[in-house]
Amino acid sequence: MPKERVQKIMAQADLGSRRKCEEIISQGRVRVNGEVIELGAKADPEKDNIVVDGERISLKDFTPLYIVVNKPKGVLSTNKAPKGDPRPTIREMVDVPGHLFTIGRLDADSEGMMILTNDGEVANKVSHPRYEHTKTYKVT
Repeated sequence: MPKERVQKIMAQADLGSRRKCEEIISQGRVRVNGEVIELGAKADPEKDNIVVDGERISLKDFTPLYIVVNKPKGVLSTNKAPKGDPRPTIREMVDVPGHLFTIGRLDADSEGMMILTNDGEVANKVSHPRYEHTKTYKVT
């Protein structure tokens, strides 16, 4: 397996979003093969010993999860509502532990299909504009 950025490996191991994993690395809490790493370091999760806060991480335990949700009107298509916003979020509708990425967005007043996943790589490939996916909306 080719080397990947450690924050990406950590996110795949369900230790949080890539940004959260970058924060953990910046705090000096991650070691690869016994050495404290800096942001941008790469590793091979099959060959290198990656340790976060004293616990070895493994992708062998990672099971990709894809959840299709029919978002109703009045629900925010985000994991966490902005401070002071009392509206429910799409993440609150799904009783699954761990971090989930939302694929796509719908306005709070819209309803429709959304996908939530713990697979950050798939979420990125489906959502990021650089992949130029055509989007079709049916508004009624």
